[in-house]
Amino acid sequence: MGSRVESWASSEATRASMRSNKHRDTKPELALRRAVHALGLRYRVAVRPLSALRRTADLVFPRIRVAVFVDGCFWHGCPEHHSVAKTNAAYWAEKVRRNRERDEETDRLLKAADWSVIRIWEHEDPGEAARRVAAVVCTVRAAQRGGRRA
Repeated sequence: MGSRVESWASSEATRASMRSNKHRDTKPELALRRAVHALGLRYRVAVRPLSALRRTADLVFPRIRVAVFVDGCFWHGCPEHHSVAKTNAAYWAEKVRRNRERDEETDRLLKAADWSVIRIWEHEDPGEAARRVAAVVCTVRAAQRGGRRA
């Protein structure tokens, strides 16, 4: 019998709670999808914009190359709502720092591949966020009709 490896979670209850967090179809994602759909836009859900890149966007408009990410305030370090973990603070601070770094790298790689990237915080009003998505989609479509990208 080997010794038990120390967990990242401060307790079994915390571990169970964190492991049960959804990776997709969260309430903010569903609200945004409903609002975007109500504006008449159609999209793909939980797709890798670049197949070679292990990053999944929440809404994807593949033909016009628009990727939408809905970022959780805790996991992505929202400047307005991020709360510092009381237990295991160093671990969680590093986790959030790495998430933000990966988000920046994802944005950079997608932009280099001629994608438009939209980031929406989970706390944003879904209707306002959907209008922002629609504005980018319309701008990119118009630019493509004109023979150039936005």
